Amino acid sequence: MSTPPILDKLFELKERETSVHTEVIAGVTTFFTLSYIVFVNPAILSSAGMDFHSVYVATCVAAAFGCLLMGLWANYPIALAPGMGLNAYFATVLVLDKGIPWQVALGAVFCSGVLFMILSYLPVREWILNSIPKSQKLAIASGIGLFLVFLALQSAGIIQDNPVNLVQVGDLTRWSVLLVLVGFVVILALENRKIPGGILGVILVISIISWVGGISDPPTGVVAIQSLHTEAFLSLDILGALEIGLLVVIFSFLLVDLFDTNGTLVALLGRFGMMSGEGKIPKLRRALLADSSATVVGSLMGTSTTTSYIESASGMQAGGKTGLTAVIVGLLMLLMLLFEPLAGAIPAFAVAPAILFVGCIMVQSLQSIDWDDLTEIVPAVVTAISIPLTFSIATGIGTGFICYVMAKLFSGKISDIHPAMAIIAGLFMLKFVFDL
Repeated sequence: MSTPPILDKLFELKERETSVHTEVIAGVTTFFTLSYIVFVNPAILSSAGMDFHSVYVATCVAAAFGCLLMGLWANYPIALAPGMGLNAYFATVLVLDKGIPWQVALGAVFCSGVLFMILSYLPVREWILNSIPKSQKLAIASGIGLFLVFLALQSAGIIQDNPVNLVQVGDLTRWSVLLVLVGFVVILALENRKIPGGILGVILVISIISWVGGISDPPTGVVAIQSLHTEAFLSLDILGALEIGLLVVIFSFLLVDLFDTNGTLVALLGRFGMMSGEGKIPKLRRALLADSSATVVGSLMGTSTTTSYIESASGMQAGGKTGLTAVIVGLLMLLMLLFEPLAGAIPAFAVAPAILFVGCIMVQSLQSIDWDDLTEIVPAVVTAISIPLTFSIATGIGTGFICYVMAKLFSGKISDIHPAMAIIAGLFMLKFVFDL
């Protein structure tokens, strides 16, 4: 079957030695690998008082917009969706713990997205990225992973609060807990065998078992036409997010998204031979603008930060080499808008195995740290541990940065401290001392 000229011109299919059939298969593969986010993200954000329907629609629209822009403009097979970790930080820390209205938190997401767009145009982007040592970038990713693990165990009832020891083992004989534990093992087995859609399949199977067994209420329907105008649509409070006390929150959203996106692009495009001979990413600005634009659109619709997904590797492994792969993912995300009634009936514990597994995978970033240098190891561990123990990505980052600068300073390795890193650490120290 010949390739339509318009598709070949738009996606450079012949030049990249691929076909429409291969790209479609790759797009479907990527979709099934990351489609769990359509169920998980609304479950997390609705726990903070947001309307489930609103977040579901926002998740599908933000993911679709990001994928289509990445595919049509940057021509990369990279899929985007609301990011894990930052959605939990948004709901659990900002809204539930600190009492920040979700509208203000959405405003902070919007501001971080706009700043990301500006940085994508300016050379300061490289300056910031180069200022943060590799060990701290890896520690932040691992810390967010540990944060997700803790939240998953908590939501599943596997651990619970204790007035003396802070946490203790919950009731492991409950059906919901048993389903979570079995689901986690099954996800591990399926992902290890590289079976696409394993995470989504486990979520659906646990939900069906809970519906049939009377553990949770079954869905009232499966398909329904949804309005894009929801309760959360354009409900963000930008002025509230610009208050001095929330600037560090905006910075945290920006920093994590910036590292996550660049790390994902470098890892995937490098692994599948799509980087230039000098190690540079062609059309990097377009890819970053697609990511940041999706975050802005997502905040307007009513969801937390949208970012590039490492799960795109599944589709690239299946042969995806062009933006057509991402376009297919985007179209399938739009199709998911019809299945909101089904998603709304999925119990919170059904998504816990997925969150637990994703968290465990993120922790593997620690293996790439230089374990022979104490001035790298200790600050990295402090960052990774501080994020879950302080229940705050921002606090964890700040604590780790301060530790890093101090470790280098008092070890006589001042040349290792980038000026920007020293400034950021100093600002965090002022925040902690004066409770800004």
